[in-house]
Amino acid sequence: MKQPIDMPARATNAVSSQLRPSEYTTLLIQALRADPQTIVGACALEIGFGSGVVLAALGDLGAAHLCGVDIEQQAADAASRMLADLGYAAICELFEGDMWLPVAGRRFDLIVANLPHFPTENGSVGDRLPSWSCGGPDGRKFLDEFIKGLAEHLRTEGRALVTHNAFVDLDCSRDLAARYGFALRVVLPSLVYIPTEKLRTMTDSVRQRQQGRTIHVYGPCSFGEMSIVEFRRTESRA
Repeated sequence: MKQPIDMPARATNAVSSQLRPSEYTTLLIQALRADPQTIVGACALEIGFGSGVVLAALGDLGAAHLCGVDIEQQAADAASRMLADLGYAAICELFEGDMWLPVAGRRFDLIVANLPHFPTENGSVGDRLPSWSCGGPDGRKFLDEFIKGLAEHLRTEGRALVTHNAFVDLDCSRDLAARYGFALRVVLPSLVYIPTEKLRTMTDSVRQRQQGRTIHVYGPCSFGEMSIVEFRRTESRA
């Protein structure tokens, strides 16, 4: 497990093009802002914090403690600078590491994630980092691991909000969540543009199967169905 990242006292930061927020990040923040009362005073964790902008939004919405994990050193450096600049250093801890490993044994009120879950083994798109969207051939490499780890890291009355492409099988996520004692609910459905250079990296079998179902093509432009989904323990919903 990597050591916690030192938070600088204060430093001006600009988001690099490689870490710029995507439509998925935008929708995740929108979903968080739609239910702010659940964030005030919360101990929040983000898996894959990237630029740190979602953690910044959580701080702005009143989270009492911010924790983040990301595998990229570039993300760790950029996020620590920005969050310090915004005055969150005292309530924030960031880790460079793999998924759940840096927070083993810890539980949170709120967990958020915009995981790499595009069905591809080649995540290089433009100037983005290789880890930006590569979710393996079926897109579920990290999504399944995330769902399996929720039970050990989400407090009983907590919730998790996650970005989820429809073409990586929402029903599969729902069934897997149920096996671990969670219910999945779509809280914000949407449609996102899929750039041509990104679509070309998609696993052929997925693209062929989903075109006309969850992938919609209009002329030269393709759009994919996606949602922000919420996970809650089934026992807490009784």
